[in-house]
Amino acid sequence: MNLGSVLILTCTLLVDTSWATKADQPPKPPCRPGFSESFYTVFVSRDLLRGQSILKVKFDDCQHSKAVDFESSDPNFSVRPDGSVYAEQEVANLSEPVQFMVTARGGHDPHIWETTVKLALAGHPPSVPVSQIGVEDMIARAWDSNPRVIKFPRKHQRSSFANSLRRQKRDWVIPPINVPENSRGPFPQMLVRIRSDQDLEKGIRYSITGAGADQPPIDVYNIDPVHGKMFVTRPLDREERASYHLRAHAVDMNGNKVESPIDLYIYVIDMNDNRPEFQNQVYNGSVAEGSKPGTLVMQVTANDSDDDTTANGMVRYRILSQTPHMPIPNMFTINSETGDIFTVAAGLDREKVSQYTIIVQATDMEGNLNFGLSNTATALISVTDINDNPPELTARTFSGEVPENRVNVVVANLTVIDRDQPHSPNWAAQYRIASGDPQGHFLIRTNPVNNDGMVTVVKPVDYEQNRAFMLTVIVSNKAPLASGIQSSLQSSAGVTISVQDVNEPPVFPSNPKSIRFEEGVPAGTTLTVFAAQDPDLFIHQTVRYSKLSDPANWLRINRTNGQITTMAVLDRESMYVRNNIYEATFLAADNGSPPASGTGTLQIHLIDVNDNAPVLLPKEAQVCERASPRSRVNITASDADADPHVGPFVFELPSYPPSVRRNWTASRISGDYAQLRLRIPYLDAGVYDVPIIVSDSGNPPLSNRSMIKVKVCPCDDNGDCTTTGAVAAAGLGTGAIIAILICIIILLTMVLVFVMWMKRREKERQAKPLLIDPEDDVRDNILKYDEEGGGEEDQDYDLSQLQQPEALDHIICKPTGVRRVDERPVIAESQYPVRPSLPHPGDIGDFINDGLRAADNDPTAPPYDSLLVFDYEGSGSTAGSVSSLNSSSSGDQDYDYLNDWGPRFKKLADLYGGGDDD
Repeated sequence: MNLGSVLILTCTLLVDTSWATKADQPPKPPCRPGFSESFYTVFVSRDLLRGQSILKVKFDDCQHSKAVDFESSDPNFSVRPDGSVYAEQEVANLSEPVQFMVTARGGHDPHIWETTVKLALAGHPPSVPVSQIGVEDMIARAWDSNPRVIKFPRKHQRSSFANSLRRQKRDWVIPPINVPENSRGPFPQMLVRIRSDQDLEKGIRYSITGAGADQPPIDVYNIDPVHGKMFVTRPLDREERASYHLRAHAVDMNGNKVESPIDLYIYVIDMNDNRPEFQNQVYNGSVAEGSKPGTLVMQVTANDSDDDTTANGMVRYRILSQTPHMPIPNMFTINSETGDIFTVAAGLDREKVSQYTIIVQATDMEGNLNFGLSNTATALISVTDINDNPPELTARTFSGEVPENRVNVVVANLTVIDRDQPHSPNWAAQYRIASGDPQGHFLIRTNPVNNDGMVTVVKPVDYEQNRAFMLTVIVSNKAPLASGIQSSLQSSAGVTISVQDVNEPPVFPSNPKSIRFEEGVPAGTTLTVFAAQDPDLFIHQTVRYSKLSDPANWLRINRTNGQITTMAVLDRESMYVRNNIYEATFLAADNGSPPASGTGTLQIHLIDVNDNAPVLLPKEAQVCERASPRSRVNITASDADADPHVGPFVFELPSYPPSVRRNWTASRISGDYAQLRLRIPYLDAGVYDVPIIVSDSGNPPLSNRSMIKVKVCPCDDNGDCTTTGAVAAAGLGTGAIIAILICIIILLTMVLVFVMWMKRREKERQAKPLLIDPEDDVRDNILKYDEEGGGEEDQDYDLSQLQQPEALDHIICKPTGVRRVDERPVIAESQYPVRPSLPHPGDIGDFINDGLRAADNDPTAPPYDSLLVFDYEGSGSTAGSVSSLNSSSSGDQDYDYLNDWGPRFKKLADLYGGGDDD
């Protein structure tokens, strides 16, 4: 018996795309050692023989090493060095799927890699329905009521690697432990018992390690350290983790290893606890109208998280409903296994039904509606348009009218009906003129909004030539008609277009009209007749002419016949002539209703005559007073005429005055250039007018006597004119230079005198006495005021200001010198009498005397001590009488010191100083 029967290998990863071209592949990621697949599912036949390969696992250690050891967790299956998995013994009755783990160890890497292999019978053998067994019975079958005891191996063990990693011989590989998912407990629930044969001789402590024990997820499994009973602590979820790989350890009471660790493989048995989930709740598909039965429309896909090798994860599809039920209720069918939706019957017509809504159901348990879980999704199928409806014109004939000579105007609208999808190529109409317009006066454009045909004039029509047009128009779609669809008879129509006569403007036959004349034509010369023609042949109209543009005002046109005559001499050298051509524009207007006018341009080509004498440039020049290569002037001749009335020119010096030819000489360099230079070795500095006669080559030639102003000056070694020489050359003699220098000196003297006068005035202003002259002193005069108040009582005077302030901090920074009477100097000064101490507030007299004395001795002191006299006297002063100031009621006050106060107090001295006169 061979293995030619069905072997189906289903990998959980994506299909290898190594067949793609290298240009389409993304950059290759860095190599990571491990199996190519993390889970292998294989469907095998019942007659699997021992020793025959079942599948081949692929492992890459990224070092291209061939020393890779594979190992199976199930003793019934083994792995060859090339990764081929085979059965150790015949597996004739594989009633349930078998799941085991294959591990790999690289030759230079102690790390262990794992992959899971699941074997299931092909052909789906009959099994007991789940409804008859029940969930509890399935759990009871999966869980042994008497958990088995797993003993540590006692056979010889050999080392496989230098790092003392050990592996068991194949006979001691522990069969996997199957645990159903979603168990109801109670938890913890015992799985197996781990036992060492040495537990009778010494105390043994058991432990487990690995993912699910001491690694995340932690505490899913635990073990009784004394009795070796291993428990699961909570319900398991196969969709979260399908297998666990643990290691059991046995140590003595001192922590010394008693047994080599054994591998425990725990597989979670799947249950139907997940509904199929569609990838989208709404799927969008399309199918062309008129499609044949069996046309693929779209595909819907649902995924079930349960094990797809069992009925729990096998999904089947069916259609629940179709809306609308036209033309039949079952227009579509679905492949129950793949989810492909096909058409069942013909009759799809977008113009009747543009979209179908299909409700699709996905059920696991291979579609068993009694035990499977279901889910639904919506498939929206759009019926796409094909060009199965030709456009139809709404009328057999159309009409329009157009004024002659008008372009880009719409003269008629052609309406059309098309039942295909609007604004698509199947609907968009395009028109063409089949006959009736051989000269191409008309074009039909399509209105993109309403699909109408707009008959447009693109070339002017002439009423005098065609009074009407009969067009035949054909309409079609941009997209060709679908196969089997006949064109409509209403896709063509006739269009009648009438031409309206309008008053056309007169037209000049030749526009512009060009004539040739010599310049200098005298006024009154007839040049030409510039007449226009009226295109309106069926109407007799009169044409009148007028001048529209004549820049130089040289021309006149006859109003009735268009004859052109001159009013002035035509000059080719005029600024209004461009490239020897003079242009004028004329207007021709008819007497129609409304009047129409046309314009024409007359171009007069003026032939040149020799009517302009040549001129010389430059008009001024400068040379050195001594003959040298720099004592030369290059001159140029120019002529406003044209060839042959210009160069070569003839340059010569006149014979009068004689000094010209004696001092200068002129020689021609080329046809337009000559050179003027000194004939004598030395010429006095100055300005000389040198006449030169230049003649052109006209017939007859014209001559011109031009004057060049030449400045002769002394030059330095470089041949440049010096400053003195330039002045001398300008015509200034020695006397003029001296006069200029004297003027400059006088101007500087006047400025100096003005500055000194300003300084003296400023000094006098600063030295002016601050005290006023006796004649101008008004301090002892009585000032008369018109307004009288209430005396000192109505004036809030602060009498404390007459007292010496006790605090002097505010005047410490005052400069030395005379101060106000209400201030006391901080330090002793020579002009102030030094007082031993602060005076009494009542001793104001001494204080005033000191201030007056200081003011008399210092003429720069301000008059802060001036007496203020008020003309108002009230009822009395709150300050009391001032007679107590250094006086007494007995009258023994001595006023002799007033004589020492100067002439200003002489009168007071005479009044009070006499003493005996009282």
